[in-house]
Amino acid sequence: MTQPSVWEQILDYSHRPNPYQLYAELRKTPVTVAEDGSYLVSTYAEIVSLLHDPRVSSDVGRNPQAAAAAAAGARTTGTETAGTGTAGTGEEAEEGAGEARGLGPSFLLMDPPDHDRLRRLAMRHFGPPNTPGRVAGLEPRMVEIVTGLIDDLAGRTRVDLVDDFAYPFPVAVICELLGVPVGDERRFRVWVDMALESTDPGVDAETQQQKRTEAGKWLLDYMTDLVAAHRQAPGTDLLSAMADDDGPEGRMTNEELVSLGLLLLVAGHETTVNLISNGILTLLHHPDMLARLRDDPDLAIPMVEELLRFEPPVHFLPFRTALDDIEIAGTTIPAGASITPVLAAGNRDPLHTRDPDSFLPDRENNDHLGFGSGIHLCFGAPLARLEAQIALAEFAGRLDNPRLAEDPPLYRPSPILRGPRHLAVDIDGVRAAVPGTE
Repeated sequence: MTQPSVWEQILDYSHRPNPYQLYAELRKTPVTVAEDGSYLVSTYAEIVSLLHDPRVSSDVGRNPQAAAAAAAGARTTGTETAGTGTAGTGEEAEEGAGEARGLGPSFLLMDPPDHDRLRRLAMRHFGPPNTPGRVAGLEPRMVEIVTGLIDDLAGRTRVDLVDDFAYPFPVAVICELLGVPVGDERRFRVWVDMALESTDPGVDAETQQQKRTEAGKWLLDYMTDLVAAHRQAPGTDLLSAMADDDGPEGRMTNEELVSLGLLLLVAGHETTVNLISNGILTLLHHPDMLARLRDDPDLAIPMVEELLRFEPPVHFLPFRTALDDIEIAGTTIPAGASITPVLAAGNRDPLHTRDPDSFLPDRENNDHLGFGSGIHLCFGAPLARLEAQIALAEFAGRLDNPRLAEDPPLYRPSPILRGPRHLAVDIDGVRAAVPGTE
């Protein structure tokens, strides 16, 4: 029997709890050719170089390997991500929806100039310079949501900090940001979970395709109706602002807005769930750091940056395409080849980061790849950062003696969107919220 390659072992679910030794093995050859002919890039400098290289395309339409995989329903490497910070299953769901109804891709799967135009239209209402206060203005409401979720844990001795905390928090935030009606989360969670299941390498190709198509259809129908409602009666939310925008570049088409709305709805919470749950797990493995954060909540700011390096929510980016021959690390990646930057391996490259396998929130110059790099740098990074900072500080400050009930926990199936599916934690109680923080 042939010994599986390092990459095959990384994709194997049995290594989901700790793939980092395998990443170290992969880094010994900075550019590796995988069994399917794609080029795996695992070292920091080379990844950054490629993510800034205009000869590397994000357009899956230019990637014959991606087209073949989609046609066969065999997308074994999972989903594309939103500049790696707030994306993920949104692209997989969009793909299934597109098969059903002809929806085009989001700007994450586009190259300039189309990418640049749509990203500018989205950013006009999300962040600086036009709307600098949208994310920051949500902070009091974020604290209120987190406080309520932790209050609800009182009286219990065992909690699931994914289902009870890390999941409902970013879902509530993205719903309020977009103007999603209260209660609709129960509807789209089923479809998102189905889309996630379609990325499991252990599921047969036919089942993957069925799940992807069904999830995509339901999500597309939902977002189409939501966009129509916001165009008819705009509110103060982000989706209404984009729907009602008559800026210098004109309005987004209905198809563009539906695609972007799907991306923000799904990707706007899925990877943040992983960031928060990976952060809690890391703190429980490092009780000294948990104690420091409990005593100094401001430590959450650098700690989240270190978590994005040490335990990123997105591990690699499939289906980038070389538009020309690219010489890198002594290897020629030929034009037309598929490229997979392995971000989680690059984040722990000892040639770039001192003592990379240690969790050190006091690091200086923590220029990680947790939000990607280049033109697809994470669109939602400011929101994800703030959510994680608030969640981890409140977790550290209010749960009394938290300890893992299961280690390692059960992980999600996707090798790209890596994080616990459940996180059972025993606690001795819940401390009262600090006055003035609500």
